[in-house]
Amino acid sequence: MAATVLETADAREKTDLSRRFAAQWVASRTGEAAPIAVGTATPPLRPARPAQPDLLDPRDVPRRRPGTPEGRKALLHAVAHIELNAVDLHWDIIARFGHVPMPIGFYDDWVKSADEESKHFQLVTGCLDTMGSFYGDLPAHAGMWRAAEETAEDIMGRLAVVPMVLEARGLDVTPGMIEVFRKATDPAAEQAVAALEVIYAEEVHHVAYGSKWFHFLCGRHDIDPKDEFHRLVQTYFHGPLKPPFNEEKRAEAGLPPDFYWPLSETGSVT
Repeated sequence: MAATVLETADAREKTDLSRRFAAQWVASRTGEAAPIAVGTATPPLRPARPAQPDLLDPRDVPRRRPGTPEGRKALLHAVAHIELNAVDLHWDIIARFGHVPMPIGFYDDWVKSADEESKHFQLVTGCLDTMGSFYGDLPAHAGMWRAAEETAEDIMGRLAVVPMVLEARGLDVTPGMIEVFRKATDPAAEQAVAALEVIYAEEVHHVAYGSKWFHFLCGRHDIDPKDEFHRLVQTYFHGPLKPPFNEEKRAEAGLPPDFYWPLSETGSVT
């Protein structure tokens, strides 16, 4: 199921399939349908993607002011791109690390996350529709799958970098995006605020799942979680973490300040 989502190129078809598979998994876990076995798969190194948007080096993606309608459209397009990548990331951790013995709750958490990311993508593309746009209308960031490729053989590295760094960053920046749309008057503004508030609430869970399973594996291997997190982020993440940090939501997700502040531009890890 996970590999099939990863091999589906069309964004709407991918997210619809993701939601359908997630519903099947939940039904199997609640006894409403026959159990689904956790197997193994050979996922693609890179997931299938639609022909558009054009994927550019991050330095080449045009910058637009969020105070303009075009800037707000670009902001929502960027969010849609992030959410679509997140759909693939959550199915990829299931498919790529199926050989690692994990409790069934591990699969419950990442299937739920993939389902929610699919919903987020569809909410944001609904906002783009209201603005007369669509996913693929603008170029997008080409580097988002880099972390997945570099941690393809390291489940703890994947947990450290994707939910605990990249998704945690979403907790830092989403409140500012919500304020951008609260101040706007274009037709999608209220719709965008509602979509971003859903994303903000649910992303806390995704970061928390990363922290939970990272700590679980540290316990399994008798490793200090903080030291291992610092080591893995320095190995796989390029550059310092950038404040300001949303310390309240990060704490809610199980990320204490001594995990991320030492990795910031003002901190230091020896």
